Amino acid sequence: MKMSQQELSDKLEVLAIYICRGSVSRIEDQTRTVTYIELWGLAQVLKVSIDAFFDE
Repeated sequence: MKMSQQELSDKLEVLAIYICRGSVSRIEDQTRTVTYIELWGLAQVLKVSIDAFFDE
C-alpha cells in the first residue's frame, strides 16, 4: 500500500505522535533522527516490525 507523506503524518497523529509532512520527508532522506516513540508509531502505522527499519 502506497501512502503519501501527509497520510502518514495524519495516521501518526491519531497515535498522538506529531510528525509533520516536512519531517517525514527529512526522515526519508535521513537528515532527521527519529525518537523511539516515533519509531514505534511508524512501525504501527506501516504494520512492520521495528527491526524492519534496521540493517542486519
